Amino acid sequence: MAAQDTLPHDHPVGDRHRQLIDATRGYPPIRTAVVHPCDELSLGGALAAWRQGVIEPLLVGPRARIEATAEKLDADLDELRIVDTPHSHASAEAAVRIAASGEARALMKGALHTDELMSVVLAREAGLRSERQMSHIYALDVASYPRPLLITDGALHIQPDLSAKRDIVQNAIDLAHALGLERPRVAILSAVETVNPRIPSTLDAAALCKMSQRSQIAGGDLDGPLAIDNAVSVAAARAKGLDSAVAGRADVLVAPDLEAANMIAKLLIHLAGAQAAGLVMGAQVPIMLTSRSDDIATRLASAALACLVVLHSDSQP
Repeated sequence: MAAQDTLPHDHPVGDRHRQLIDATRGYPPIRTAVVHPCDELSLGGALAAWRQGVIEPLLVGPRARIEATAEKLDADLDELRIVDTPHSHASAEAAVRIAASGEARALMKGALHTDELMSVVLAREAGLRSERQMSHIYALDVASYPRPLLITDGALHIQPDLSAKRDIVQNAIDLAHALGLERPRVAILSAVETVNPRIPSTLDAAALCKMSQRSQIAGGDLDGPLAIDNAVSVAAARAKGLDSAVAGRADVLVAPDLEAANMIAKLLIHLAGAQAAGLVMGAQVPIMLTSRSDDIATRLASAALACLVVLHSDSQP
């Protein structure tokens, strides 16, 4: 993603995520608080990202459980710092304190529930909130799609209102910039491509596009409402007479609600063989909010995303 805007149709799955990792080469790893890495996938993912030079992991969790997990992986933790905690909630609290203090530049979720980690992150006293609402963004490598594909928000906002959608869009644009897309194409999805007062998501889409015109959303090209076929298929967009920078060529899909975003992403993962990565944006640090079942490749790609976000932030005046 960071290396090039497009790849050929039917490129080998994983190529785009390999580009993410390659784009971090030559930069120092980002110190990352890994929250409760007490199973093989979460600890293995953190160690894989460490070995690739993407992150410098700070392992936050019960020392005995982390060391027992490392034994199962035949991994040596002598070079890594462990912050010993009694249980998962204490792990979340300690990791968030570390990130809020600036000692860590990112958070990586381990073997605990998303709600348990995010309830700590979202607490006002925790120090990780910004002026913007947080949102989750899937970054998918879809072999049949020639460009980056970001899908949001499939994890945090159940039924976002217009204010939340504004932040969801801006967070996705900011991630796209970190991946090297200077002017990402953002499709605001609905079931149809015309404004219909009986379909609230079409009204939100129209409002978001106007907000972009008035610089309330910056850095990307928006179009909507768009049905999903008109967002990702040039042929479908032409058949409907849609002529814009976005129609048929979207880099970002903004779904009407959590259910739609989650379904789109998981259908692509399980039926199209897409490789996934994901981040929470809008906090003071990027948060790798992987599922407990996500494989090592997904965790490594998510770590590369976080690294690129930090590097991009550091490069801004």
